[in-house]
Amino acid sequence: MSAERMLWDNDATGLAELVHSGDISPQDLVDAAIARAEATRPDINAIAEPLYDFARTRAKSVDRTLPLAGVPFALKDLGIAIKGVPTHTGSRIPAFTADFNSVMTERYLAAGLIPIATSTSPEQGLRLMTESAAFGITRNPWNMGHTSGGSSGGAAALVAAGVVPAAHASDGGGSIRVPSACTGLVGLKPSRGRVPQTPLISEAWYGMVVDHAVSRSVRDCALLLDLTHGSDPLAPYAAPAPKGSFAAAAARDPGKLKLAVYRKSPLGLPISAETLAALDTAIALARDGGHTVEEIDLPYIDRDFMADFAKTVASAVAGTMRGEALRVGRPVLGDIERATRVIARFGEIVSAGEIYAGLQRLNAVSRRLITETAQYDAVLMPIIAHPPLACGAMDPKGADELIENLLDKLRLTRLLKLKPLLGQLMDKSLWFTHWPAIQNVSGQPSIALPVHVTDAGLPLGIQAVGRPGDEETLLSLAGQMEKISGWLTRRAPLKVPG
Repeated sequence: MSAERMLWDNDATGLAELVHSGDISPQDLVDAAIARAEATRPDINAIAEPLYDFARTRAKSVDRTLPLAGVPFALKDLGIAIKGVPTHTGSRIPAFTADFNSVMTERYLAAGLIPIATSTSPEQGLRLMTESAAFGITRNPWNMGHTSGGSSGGAAALVAAGVVPAAHASDGGGSIRVPSACTGLVGLKPSRGRVPQTPLISEAWYGMVVDHAVSRSVRDCALLLDLTHGSDPLAPYAAPAPKGSFAAAAARDPGKLKLAVYRKSPLGLPISAETLAALDTAIALARDGGHTVEEIDLPYIDRDFMADFAKTVASAVAGTMRGEALRVGRPVLGDIERATRVIARFGEIVSAGEIYAGLQRLNAVSRRLITETAQYDAVLMPIIAHPPLACGAMDPKGADELIENLLDKLRLTRLLKLKPLLGQLMDKSLWFTHWPAIQNVSGQPSIALPVHVTDAGLPLGIQAVGRPGDEETLLSLAGQMEKISGWLTRRAPLKVPG
């Protein structure tokens, strides 16, 4: 069997077992991943920085007894430092090249993983489609006319295309779960504080951003969390310690769980029949596993909640642009995309008092949400309101483009303080993804499950949301649903090896 076929057939755990047994060398595995990366690169455009020389050098010396020895991997071009590698954050602002590794980078390397590339992201991770002026459009391996989601769309595209079996990803408003839902992958957003972002930063977006990975299998998702979780001295907070290993949780029967399902849009926007069909598929799988499922409503997760989230993100973007200007030594608003510039300017005119009051409201709603759903082992809900969109589908057009241009060129950002106009902009930004930001605010863990394929042959995943700190129940449920559904056999039909 060829090295490329081994790479295609196996998840990260399986590839590591082949290395441990001597059936394949890290060098051959890395060479196969690099060859596949280059072969699929014109189709999916998912690489920001190739790390081929680094990967080949590391493959020669990696300790073959490590848990994931020799397994090819990718790191996101956002929010993580790799010594000597430019980080672009999906932007035309001059890149930042760190002289240190993030704690997560060190933990990935200590596990034996071999990064072969950094993966594309939209500018500052703001769009839930991976399209940028700096890098162009990243495409879905299932159908290149459609998005792989965002902001970890490059990571998801590389995994779905069989270039790497798993990849680092991050999530501030759905950026692990949305790409997973679009590309047929498992994507866990861990609890707040489960993994550190230090020393690059202490927290991002007021603690709403978390890091983990996208993967083909539940067991890889769990093993990667085992190998990377845990605070470090510079982290501002930590999630509760797990009762056992996450890998053991993923492998065991979950028993009979009490589940809820929430199917309404917090924005009151349309939901496609395919999304509801995907949710019904997940419910059917859960019932096949012996679990009870009941419908619930969350009326306090509403447009005001989402508006507070949007203002909070805008303030964080404004602060980030200030930091970038200091780093580069000049203003950077001219380097960034129009939509990012509008968001940053809006963030500058929202007062500190408004943001603090908004965060207090978000925290109050989170406390209510966590308290009222604590009786359930998990809550099933959608991730994306529609099947993976056509590339470019979220670009403003017609009147929307005119309004964005006017806000930008005439510096009319102050108009966004008017609730109807902010609501209109929010709808245009979030009509594809109504739900994921809820868990970024609440800090709860949530896992994307690839339960459904549309009539057009596109993946459409849903999410299971857990209690704070309880990734173990989610992974156990996900492992069971994976076995029942057989989703591991579903693969994107892009350059299938002979």
